[in-house]
This record gives sequence, C-alpha cells and structure tokens, in this order.
Amino acid sequence: MSWQDFWDGEHSIYVNARHRMLHDRRIASDIADLVPSPAAVVLDYACGEATAADVVARRCGRLILSDAAPSVRAKLAGRYGRNAGIEILDPEAVQALPNGSLDLIVVNSLLQYLSRAELDRLLAAFRPLLKPEGRLVIGDVIPRGRSPLADAASLLRFGWEGGFLIASALGLAKTFFSDYRKLRAELGLSFHDAHEMLAILDHAGFEARRRPVNIGHNQGRMTFEAKRA
Repeated sequence: MSWQDFWDGEHSIYVNARHRMLHDRRIASDIADLVPSPAAVVLDYACGEATAADVVARRCGRLILSDAAPSVRAKLAGRYGRNAGIEILDPEAVQALPNGSLDLIVVNSLLQYLSRAELDRLLAAFRPLLKPEGRLVIGDVIPRGRSPLADAASLLRFGWEGGFLIASALGLAKTFFSDYRKLRAELGLSFHDAHEMLAILDHAGFEARRRPVNIGHNQGRMTFEAKRA
C-alpha cells in the first residue's frame, strides 16, 4: 500500500465528525486569509475532502481543488459540482494549466508523504504556473525531531478547545492499531528543518520565508511562503 492508496480508501484520521468539521473550517479560514484579492485564482493542491472550501471560494475569483485520490475527487465533485467558483482537477490537469495563471498555490500537510525527488518535481511544476507576484504557501511541514507524542498533545488540546476531547483520546488509541501507523512504520515520513526548507525552495528558484504561524491547529509544525526569485 502507498500513501495515495491510504488516502484513497476509508481511514480514521478524524476521530469524529466534529473533529473533521472544525479541522476543515480552520484550514479553510487560514487559506482564505492568504488570498491576495477577490479576483485571485487559487490552487489548493492535495486538498483532501476540503469540506469548507466554499469559505475560500467566497474570497477569490476562482478556486481550483486538486487531489491525487480518485475517490476524494469524486466526493469533491459531489459537494461542489454546482459551485461555479470551484473547479476540481486531477494533478495531471493542474500541470497542464497555462503558465503564469495562478495567484496563490497552497500545499498543506503533504510534504511529509513525499520523497525529496518528488518534492523537487512538484516545486519545478509549480514555479511556472505562478504569476510574477504569485505566492506558493507550503503548510504543516514537520520539523526534524518532532515527536509523535507532541502531535498527539496538539490533537488533545484541539479536542479540548473544540469539545471533542474524549473522542480525540479514543481516536489516538485507535490510531495506534491503525493502517496509518503501520504504513508510517513501513514507508516513513519526510521531515524538514526550517533552514532545509528554505534551501530546498531556493534551489528550486524561489525566494522564501517561514511564516510565523502554521496553517491549522498544530503550531509545532511550520508554514513557508515563497515567490519566484
């Protein structure tokens, strides 16, 4: 099984419906705050089910949602198929977009599942798609040495604040025996310190900085913002 296979199937990453709802609303709100203008063309790449994407769509001229998992794209089409401001594309169609057509590309919580070669290819594909003043924002990057226990504590804090603390504790116990944990042990995750990410982005032809706040609730992870150098 690959990470794409995992996300294309049924999984228990979200401990209950309230967790998913609050998580997706937080992500959408954070992305909406990044939109540079009401006319902007925005790509949310590896977006997942994005159940609150309409929040972003109301802030921009056109929102493109893209995910590699066919089942996820089918759910997106069912949810947003009648929303004229939202377009759903597979990754191949994203790469076929005209050069210089995007004001903002957001890639959140993806890098941990990519090898360095895959990341380099993705950055090379994204760079020409950005307008001269367009921005690439990469969120939820896991720093080296980040303990799974720290992420668990962040989830419990989010559960406490969001009113699903007991469910989050039970969900963590369930994850311990889940396919996610087995796949993480088998395939591993990718970790990047801040200076490494800045060097990777520089090598790919971007001028980048670390943002002071991460996208989402887990502030032990990092978000980076980049423009074409």
